[in-house]
Amino acid sequence: MTALEHEDSPVYLKLRASIAAAILRGQYRAGDQLPSVRALAAEHGANPLTVAKAYQSFQDDGYVEVRRGVGMFVLPGAVEKLRIAERDRFLKGYWPRVKEHIALLGLDVHELLDRETA
Repeated sequence: MTALEHEDSPVYLKLRASIAAAILRGQYRAGDQLPSVRALAAEHGANPLTVAKAYQSFQDDGYVEVRRGVGMFVLPGAVEKLRIAERDRFLKGYWPRVKEHIALLGLDVHELLDRETA
């Protein structure tokens, strides 16, 4: 789960966020094969159908392709498309809440940006 996923998010969305983060970090590049549904399900302690749903969302969005009998592979251009989509999701879905919380706590945005992580 990424820092931006809520604990009450559906499992397939948590898995999707985890896979997206791995692609954006470069763990899976264009042409790379993603772990099998069963392997990812075992790794995360999830139901294979849930993993399949997360993978299906990547296929629907055009980030991966299925090669029947072989597996699922990251498509060329997927990183850029995914980064744009995730930025939009962050700016529309998360940033307003983060900004509101920053204001509520009386925090200074510039100090936050200059702050070293602990």
